[in-house]
Amino acid sequence: MRIYSLGVLSGAVLFAHIASTSIVQAQETRRHFWSGDWYLTVGAAGFVAPRFEGSNSRVFSATPMISLGRAGSVTRFSSRNDNPSFAFIDTDTFRAGITGKLLFERNDDTSSDLEGLDPVKWGVEAGGFAEVYPTDWLRLRAEVRQGIRAHKGVVADIAADAFVDVTPTIRISGGPRASFASKDYFDTYYGVDADEAIASGLSEYKPGGGFKSAGVGGAITWKTTEKVTTSLFAEYARLQGPAADSSLVRERGSRDQFTVGVSATYRFDFSLE
Repeated sequence: MRIYSLGVLSGAVLFAHIASTSIVQAQETRRHFWSGDWYLTVGAAGFVAPRFEGSNSRVFSATPMISLGRAGSVTRFSSRNDNPSFAFIDTDTFRAGITGKLLFERNDDTSSDLEGLDPVKWGVEAGGFAEVYPTDWLRLRAEVRQGIRAHKGVVADIAADAFVDVTPTIRISGGPRASFASKDYFDTYYGVDADEAIASGLSEYKPGGGFKSAGVGGAITWKTTEKVTTSLFAEYARLQGPAADSSLVRERGSRDQFTVGVSATYRFDFSLE
């Protein structure tokens, strides 16, 4: 009986030690992850772009730009096309983490070309990204995002950007882009069902999934001060596959999508314990 009691006591002591060690390690892990120096970059881009995806008319718009990361981590290159993201893996040649995109509502207030079509609610796309630097002057990046509220589809964007510093403060960059999407995405933004066809006058169209667009983009970036960065950018995309075949594009819009604009960001540095 005494031996049994000593065994139970020893086991309890051992369990308490393991549990306390695990708690301390978990606390240290949390402290190690969050503690340290960080940066937050915030800004905005103003640009002239199609009124909606597939439109043949243009309008001036603005969008926020946000980036969060650890101070000291080397981000060799960033693009206006990069959606807000946070990297869990961050090395000199590879970064990967989570990303998201804000989607604005689309209705007949956006353009008279949309009259008779069901409105698209505002929403977000959430997913992940990965980027790699095969050389010191080239970045490859891919994003895959799931639609929430606005649509239920999946969107994938791929981009390659070559970049060169012509002076210590001025950088020129550019490269090809491609985008893909699932059937649910195309159905929301490019589909025209029977009721919509009657109400809008467009031909009925039921899309599948596949290739969405291909194009090219470039930018001139100026590091105005240590914390302020400004940029002049231009993008061209030609709609493909289910997007190009949509009656909305063929009968009222255009496959050719141009965007020109400027952006400015400011970097905040802070520390967490």
